Amino acid sequence: MGDLSTAEFSTVLLAFRIIFGLIFATHGIAKVKSLDGTAGWFESIGMKPGALHARAAAGTEIGTGLMLAAGLLTSFAAAGMVGVMLVAAWTVHRENGFAMVNDGWEATFLIGLTATFVAALGPGEYSIDDALGLADTLNGWVGVAIAAGLGLAGGIGHLAMFFRPPVKGA
Repeated sequence: MGDLSTAEFSTVLLAFRIIFGLIFATHGIAKVKSLDGTAGWFESIGMKPGALHARAAAGTEIGTGLMLAAGLLTSFAAAGMVGVMLVAAWTVHRENGFAMVNDGWEATFLIGLTATFVAALGPGEYSIDDALGLADTLNGWVGVAIAAGLGLAGGIGHLAMFFRPPVKGA
């Protein structure tokens, strides 16, 4: 097996970014399509006010998914994904354990980890970041720090400010 050329690597990365980013964005689109139901559900799990959090989650998922697909501020897009997935893992999936088959936090972890890996690799040549001259400055350990550090800080801050889980049996 030979090494990939820069063009081949960028092509593979472009395909991956587009697929991964658009799949992530579809989760936000689904929330928009049932915004009132999503708001009520957010309210029921302790993310109050539910209408605000439904819109924030939908907007973040759509925006960061599209940004990652386009390779626009890739590490910051990844940070948004990490933050949203941390909040989802903690509020919805944590009590179910790790395994995805039990609705655990495995999928949220994999999405956040994958976004962080993309931030580490950078967006590749076929990206808006590359056209802006940012592709080689916001990747590597800087990309990891932005994606993981900013994402985790944002998710933890969001939980601290807004998550008020309902009292069991009340």
